[in-house]
Amino acid sequence: MNTGLKITVFATALAAVFGGAYGVGTGLDPLADDPEPAAHSDHRGEESGAPDGRAPAAADEPVGGLRVSSGGYSLDLRTPRVEADRAATLRFRVLDRDGRPLTEYRPDHDKELHLIVASRDLGTYRHVHPTRAADGTWSTRLTLPRAGDHRVFADFVPGDGAKGGEAAEDVTLGADLAVAGPYEPRELPEPARTADTDGYRVRLDGSLRPGTARKLTLTVTKDGKPVTDLQPYLGAYGHLVALRSGDLAYLHVHPNGEPGDGRTRPGPGVSFTATAPSSGAYRLFLDFKHEGEVRTAAFTVRADGTAGQDAHEEGGSGESGEGAEHGH
Repeated sequence: MNTGLKITVFATALAAVFGGAYGVGTGLDPLADDPEPAAHSDHRGEESGAPDGRAPAAADEPVGGLRVSSGGYSLDLRTPRVEADRAATLRFRVLDRDGRPLTEYRPDHDKELHLIVASRDLGTYRHVHPTRAADGTWSTRLTLPRAGDHRVFADFVPGDGAKGGEAAEDVTLGADLAVAGPYEPRELPEPARTADTDGYRVRLDGSLRPGTARKLTLTVTKDGKPVTDLQPYLGAYGHLVALRSGDLAYLHVHPNGEPGDGRTRPGPGVSFTATAPSSGAYRLFLDFKHEGEVRTAAFTVRADGTAGQDAHEEGGSGESGEGAEHGH
């Protein structure tokens, strides 16, 4: 074969290879942009869903907290490491698309920003409200009792002018926090219908199902008597956070009703509507206020189409991660 013929054959083969690769590439979907974070449920609860009560399919409903950047904002954690069982100041900023600190927020449930800190094994849980400096840096004092990997969640609504007048949406960003010290992971507590905390007992009725909006009712009693004088906390009679075991996907749901609406009673029951994005185990943390103090009850729930049916009647842990902290 002469040189000219060899070059022609090689060029033809090369064109065929690249042509095939182009065909494969165009047959695949292009890489999609990061999905927007899921918005919080509103106070209307079940009324805000579809007529049949179903939510969008789990695969189509992104959840918050899995990304350090989302919706044009990024979580800049300035304190990536702390010591176990030692008070420390946690500092962070929320940056916009241009890398500038966000300084304009819209209050949501009485606060500009809600900060959740949880250990990867979900044995430690904190819900605090940091202070923002003029330059956009947030800070809070925090003591985490056990070593291990933790996740920090910043839950906020940008101010109406933060995006040039665009409608503001809820954003939940997440970043990893290392807590130094001897580490002993704990097993996730088994599902249970009741949880005890500081002399209170909370009962959970309802279940989670993947891709389906379900009603959850948490009933508070003390010394065997219903608590009918719950106090408003963050603009509601209860505040519920759900974290998926494994990746700590963050579900922040709100109660069905609010104080002063003429139909919501101050206990003993507080109801929520929540949608699990997938099957699996979730840890639910209920914050409620009574006699001037905020307490937390924690539950394990499985979302697998039969959620709650295998839950034990007793045995829930109300320690909420060895004592919850609430910043104001």
